[in-house]
Amino acid sequence: MKKILIPMLLLLPCFLFAQQEAAGKKLPSVDVKDLDGKTVNTATLNNEGSPMIISFWALWCKPCIQELTTIADVYADWQAETGVKLVAVSIDDSRSSSRVGPTVNGKGWEYEVLLDQNGDFKRAMNVNMIPHTFLVNAKGEIVWQHTSFSEGSELQLIELVRKLKRGEDISGH
Repeated sequence: MKKILIPMLLLLPCFLFAQQEAAGKKLPSVDVKDLDGKTVNTATLNNEGSPMIISFWALWCKPCIQELTTIADVYADWQAETGVKLVAVSIDDSRSSSRVGPTVNGKGWEYEVLLDQNGDFKRAMNVNMIPHTFLVNAKGEIVWQHTSFSEGSELQLIELVRKLKRGEDISGH
């Protein structure tokens, strides 16, 4: 147990620093593609005054698929309640990105899906592990981020979205 706990404690300040460092930052300007092959500049991503979730994922990442599938089951309710929008950013490379669209359609995900085939957006957002989820406030500022997924994580995420929608501060989370 000590062998696991000590490295985790050493990484905790790095994770907390990363959360603080991203807080209040705007989305970087990076060109990615949507599923139709159109170029989208990430700095233009917005949700017209409502919170936005940006989730980095890949086809080979089982926790990523689990997270996005879990949220898909309640996404329509989340949108009706808070107006939230989820943007799923695939980091699959050019060899596997052709399977992203069929996977999204097969799972019935109603998200905006972007392809970051070169990893430019991933690098600009300092994503090292996936799933990596960001929460963006109504002003377009990154206010929260989280890596990994476990059952129930979506409950914390929607609670943070609700607080943002009410105009509450979530910096302590």
